[in-house]
Amino acid sequence: MPVSSHCITKKRLILSITVNTSAKMVQFGGKSYPCRIGRKGAISQALGREGDEKTPLGDYALRFGLYRADLLPKPISDLTFRPLREDDGWCDDSDDAAYNRLIRLPYKASHEKLWRGDCAYDIIIVIDHNDSPPEPGLGSAVFLHVAQTDDRQTLGCVALAPEVMVALLRHIKPRMSLSIQS
Repeated sequence: MPVSSHCITKKRLILSITVNTSAKMVQFGGKSYPCRIGRKGAISQALGREGDEKTPLGDYALRFGLYRADLLPKPISDLTFRPLREDDGWCDDSDDAAYNRLIRLPYKASHEKLWRGDCAYDIIIVIDHNDSPPEPGLGSAVFLHVAQTDDRQTLGCVALAPEVMVALLRHIKPRMSLSIQS
């Protein structure tokens, strides 16, 4: 029995990226790096709400990535990436049918513009937070993305320094998960 437990634990370590929100650290590939989280801390996924500025705790699948092809080459990663377009957005209107979904701008409902000038969304990894199906008000646009240069925390996402993001992208394997813990 101890042998199989060890194998399961080892497999879980290989297939996950762990964020410790208390320490503001991300761990993958046997190394730890600083990260940024929601400016109001973290919260249980079930208690999180749209606009609460808290990072939702839980285990998430990595869905796909987006990147600024006008600024960067396609990321080296096993994750599927597609170039961002200037008209890409993400719906954050709980009452809209496209809530917590990628949309094209202009869009009638409340949304976040993904094409930004502050580098934060130069690389985005979309996770499966509140998306299958999205429940109104439980939060939207929770991503892994590049940290802004001014050291600010996020509005609920997990942000990584550019060099940490590059290291993470090379480490990602199929079926890898993101575990956000307190």
